[in-house]
Amino acid sequence: MRPPIPPFTETSAIEKVRLAEDGWNSRDPEKVSLAYTTDSVWRNRDLFVTGRNEIVAFLADKWRREKGYRLVKELFAYRDDRVAVRYAYEFHDDDGQWFRAYGNENWVFAPNGLMARRYASINDLAISEQDRLFRWPQGRRPDDHPGLTELGL
Repeated sequence: MRPPIPPFTETSAIEKVRLAEDGWNSRDPEKVSLAYTTDSVWRNRDLFVTGRNEIVAFLADKWRREKGYRLVKELFAYRDDRVAVRYAYEFHDDDGQWFRAYGNENWVFAPNGLMARRYASINDLAISEQDRLFRWPQGRRPDDHPGLTELGL
């Protein structure tokens, strides 16, 4: 069991979103994979991933390429066992070029609170280093750091 569990309320959906953000900001593929069912199915951009082993491999590769990764997620909508999220994250590549990725995710949860389905649509925008908005130390976003709405994203 991985609380909060469905059916979601606004409060529990917001908590689920923040827990997901915190997990991804850890950049620990093994830890993040434990939030998903063993047979979880993902669509991430043009990639299709199934099961925890593929999730771990996908995330390890992602965070090898996307350096300085910092993510902010925000609840968009929820109902029963489903949550919709919008998010933005910043990273740089090996050449030092910074990007801000904007995306939307649709999540479907198993009764035990593990995510069974994740559908992600993402667009990358090249930005300059001075245009970065996510500058907290690597790891969990501080509670007083503005969210997407407050940042105008």
